[in-house]
Amino acid sequence: MKRKVNKYKKAGVNIDHGNQFIKLIKKKVFSTHIKGAVKDLSSFAGFFDLSILKYKNPILLSSTDGVGTKLKIAQDLKRYNSIGIDLVAMCINDILVHGGKPIFFLDYIAVEKLNKKVALNIIDGISKGCRESGCSILGGETAEMPGLYKKNDFDLAGFAVGIAEKKNLITGKNIREGDEVIGLKSSGFHSNGYSLIRYILKRKKINYKKKVSKQIGNLGDFLLKPTKIYSKIMLELEKNKLINGACHITGGGIIENLPRILPKKLGLDFENHNWVLPDIYKWFKDQGSLSFDEMVKVFNCGIGMVIICKPEKKKLVINKLKNKKEPFFMLGRVIKNNGKIDINYLKKDWKC
Repeated sequence: MKRKVNKYKKAGVNIDHGNQFIKLIKKKVFSTHIKGAVKDLSSFAGFFDLSILKYKNPILLSSTDGVGTKLKIAQDLKRYNSIGIDLVAMCINDILVHGGKPIFFLDYIAVEKLNKKVALNIIDGISKGCRESGCSILGGETAEMPGLYKKNDFDLAGFAVGIAEKKNLITGKNIREGDEVIGLKSSGFHSNGYSLIRYILKRKKINYKKKVSKQIGNLGDFLLKPTKIYSKIMLELEKNKLINGACHITGGGIIENLPRILPKKLGLDFENHNWVLPDIYKWFKDQGSLSFDEMVKVFNCGIGMVIICKPEKKKLVINKLKNKKEPFFMLGRVIKNNGKIDINYLKKDWKC
């Protein structure tokens, strides 16, 4: 009798490994569940009971994103435990700026061949990010695609959903001339600009073990610092109705992201800012011979989130930030400037 050959496995896809992986991650996934999440990983879809949350006029917010070429640095260093946090953060922060409370998250992992150890490290990060955000993992997909991805190659995508009372939705339409603008510090580069970072490191033949400064003894460690999740502080500010607008600083930097939330004819003046450019950004600027304009468009330059509040609420906001030990910069104020962000003060103070 001829022995049966699993042709699909021979083609590069192992269904049994995928099934075993689901069993391994069940405990991690269920550890993120909040009220409303239904504990079930065997159905075709994830379930969430909105009625438990008791919103009067609920509006759902959704966001999707990835980690980008930061994944290549994780691959180079064979360290995968933080990129799952990046994945969650990039989606959740986009929901927070509109006053949304994160409720659930789904992930998509596409690989050449499933490496359970690597995948478990990624799920560890996703679980940690979801617990920090206060949202549930409702499901996900791990797809083996030999021929589409190179050996040991993979990609990540995340999908998040949040909820808000319709009347409390933050869009930026309430921003007025004279409003105060505050920047919440980033944990590093977050998940943007890594194609340029890798290009500079390759061109200058800089090793990941490079000591950049007293604070950064290992460049690779710093580059893999996960994107900061601003869930706790943003939900606190929004609960107390302290902000008129907020902006997640991602690709395009502060210069291209802030105009997305400013009403027409309003801009931003940095005249009274105390924003200090962290040394690591100055170092990359020098290594790559980057212009000031490119720096502020590609990188967050030390700010991951911007909030805008009424002048009379400025003290309350600052007190909340200090109580939560949330580091911040005073950036300036909203002015009539036809949607322009006046960066001349930055250029001067940063000596660029």
